[in-house]
Amino acid sequence: MAVKSAAVIYHPKIPAAKTLSERLAELLGTLKVETWLCSSWDEEQMSARCRNTDVAISVGGDGTILRVARMVAPLGLPIIGVNMGHLGFMTEYSADDVVGKLPAVLRGEAWVDERAMLQVELLSESGVAARKDGTFHALNDALVGRGSVPRIISVTTTVNGAALSNYRVDGIIVCTATGSTGYSLAAGGPVLYPQAEQIVIKPVSAHLSLPYAVVLPPDAQVKMVVHTNHEAVLSIDGQVNVPLRDGDTVAAKRSPHSARFLRTSPRDLFYSALEQRLKVRE
Repeated sequence: MAVKSAAVIYHPKIPAAKTLSERLAELLGTLKVETWLCSSWDEEQMSARCRNTDVAISVGGDGTILRVARMVAPLGLPIIGVNMGHLGFMTEYSADDVVGKLPAVLRGEAWVDERAMLQVELLSESGVAARKDGTFHALNDALVGRGSVPRIISVTTTVNGAALSNYRVDGIIVCTATGSTGYSLAAGGPVLYPQAEQIVIKPVSAHLSLPYAVVLPPDAQVKMVVHTNHEAVLSIDGQVNVPLRDGDTVAAKRSPHSARFLRTSPRDLFYSALEQRLKVRE
């Protein structure tokens, strides 16, 4: 791909990320690539300017990539991930090697790692979106869970209209393959290979209800009806949180959008790096 313009999007609370972003902007200038910088928390600017951009460079950690992916995936923009955090499951380059490797990526010497996303909606009783801002896209996961009150909620869950379980839980995680190494894994869910299109449902702290993870096909449509007499929440990628009330319905399915990452590492690196990335860090 011919890259004429690039967005360098950085974590605003990591000073080194801003410094590296400015250095990358200088490098891109020497490569005749028009560049603009933006905080990953400034979604309004990202939304306005990414429409005329060829590639997004995310400088931060996996949390930064989640924000960037939700913003640029509907536009089809590929993402180059630079790790300034601790884990870096989705990032491709370290702060030390990105300057040397970026020119090759921009010359087209990279492969596209396409990741499935979720589309999540709050539904009204008629089955349509409850409000204009009630549709979300998630790269990792969506959680329907209890709020700050430490009491379980009940979640009546169906798949393609068929009853799955009336869960009594702290929460229900619906995740993608990318999200399978996150909260779902911590709750005892399976690890899916990164390019898998399947959807995972994993209850959190199930009480007298189905405790196991269920892996669903890519075309599955999940509906979750919340029953509670206290607060509950819908959390998208752990970053966008929406209050839920008794009777609210959350629908989740595969998103029409995909996150696209530019990579130069071996295609099977995920398997050889999995154990190392999941080791406890002191």
